[in-house]
Amino acid sequence: MVDFEHLSRFSIYQMFEQTAKEYPNHLAVIDGSIQLTYSQLKDSVDAFAAFLFQQGFQKGDRIGLMLPNGIHYVIAYYATQRLGGTVVQVNPLYQAAELEYIIEDSTPTWFVCKLEQTEKLKKIEKCESIKIISTVNKLGNDQLLLKASSSELPPLHIHSKEDIAVIQYTGGTTGKSKGAMLTHFNILANIQQAGLVFKDVINKGSERILGVAPLTHAMAMTNMNYTFMNAATYIILEKFDAAKVLELVEMYRPTYFLGSPTMYIAILNDPELGKYDLSCFKICLSGSSPLPIKVIKDLEEKTGAHIFEGYGLSEATTSTHRTPLNGKRKIGSVGLPIPYTESKIVDTDNGIDEMPAGVSGELILKGPQVMKGYWGKPQETAEAIRNGWLYTGDIATCDEDGFYYIVGRKKDMVIAGGLNIYPVEVEEVLYQHPAIAETCVFGVPDAYLGEKLLAIVVLKQGAFVSEKELLSWCENRIARYKVPRGIEFRTELPKTIVGKVLRRKLVEEYTNMEKS
Repeated sequence: MVDFEHLSRFSIYQMFEQTAKEYPNHLAVIDGSIQLTYSQLKDSVDAFAAFLFQQGFQKGDRIGLMLPNGIHYVIAYYATQRLGGTVVQVNPLYQAAELEYIIEDSTPTWFVCKLEQTEKLKKIEKCESIKIISTVNKLGNDQLLLKASSSELPPLHIHSKEDIAVIQYTGGTTGKSKGAMLTHFNILANIQQAGLVFKDVINKGSERILGVAPLTHAMAMTNMNYTFMNAATYIILEKFDAAKVLELVEMYRPTYFLGSPTMYIAILNDPELGKYDLSCFKICLSGSSPLPIKVIKDLEEKTGAHIFEGYGLSEATTSTHRTPLNGKRKIGSVGLPIPYTESKIVDTDNGIDEMPAGVSGELILKGPQVMKGYWGKPQETAEAIRNGWLYTGDIATCDEDGFYYIVGRKKDMVIAGGLNIYPVEVEEVLYQHPAIAETCVFGVPDAYLGEKLLAIVVLKQGAFVSEKELLSWCENRIARYKVPRGIEFRTELPKTIVGKVLRRKLVEEYTNMEKS
């Protein structure tokens, strides 16, 4: 059971502080050569919070964190929460135009980034009034790991259900990003909800969690909070690399791994995989997009771990559905709603009529993890949250047993010759081919059909298959109208920072090619 009344009076920093008090000498973070206990990490967090306070940081201030995975993100994040500020998540890979939009939209007064990133910010006119703090200054001193000259901190007064802990920008694959306002209550509730799914295998103070997904993404940020709630050791890797992940597995024997399907695919396709023992994992959790069925089976064979598919979105902090730990499990499903989450499938046209089992519609949901709204966008908020229900924009089905299946995004659905095609269904068929490492299926405008289906394919190392062979493979497995009208071979697919394939980017690329 989750005591939501207690959570409504609790803050993210208090959660972290409580763990540090109960497990002061337990190893909290491993970041390369840097290893800090919970007591040491709390000292660093409080010192940086005191530094910010000395510089004039006030409750409610917004601070952009444009940091890669590492100890600096962890310290800056919890220092901000200590002061009652709001973390604005900023992808370190953003260029000036993208940064300008985020800064204009969220209007932060502070920014933390690497020294080399400061030049990028200085080119933006709106940054003139922002106080920029680099992790390492020009003298080579680490700004976030130095002790503050004063330990003075203001009283901690957080209104958990009202105060915004994080502004999390949506992926922006279908237009301009919107900042989801996540309160302390949203985040604390969600890690408690997700924790109930794993409670029978997770032991507080005993786990080692491998953190690879970018912390500026909601999925990884929530996973970090879950790690510290459970007094686990957080093993951080700055950037995903399959070979480095395998090295960390051998060195530290992590028990829990969170990754995107592309990460798992890369690990399984690594030529050195056979040299490593992956049996240390209790849980392998996949998020951001559906995990191909073959990949699930291969992961189970290599690790022996519980393979959890799941579903979530930034607007719901992250997690809303998970594969159940015990009992019935259905490969290809994102599982059941996590505890304290209501979920249903409604008609895509009127958004009200509930669809019968097996019939697709828009997935909508309710729960304590649903965002407060979009930052500065009341109209978009009203469209997304109606009568307490969050409209996800994702097309799904629910079977007789209550298991959910994501079919595709509302805007990803392809209508070819009047027939509805969901790209994910076609991708599942292509993934079954032994030569394919990755694929993305999408629709582009067509004068005759309205839209036509295309596929981009990345082959496994050393593999070869022709377009004709792949088309024949599809024809034998799905209805003819769902077979792609063309297949292109590439060495990689465009992706977000968490490895989610940018389907819309490919749509735009091909649409522009048709016009030119």
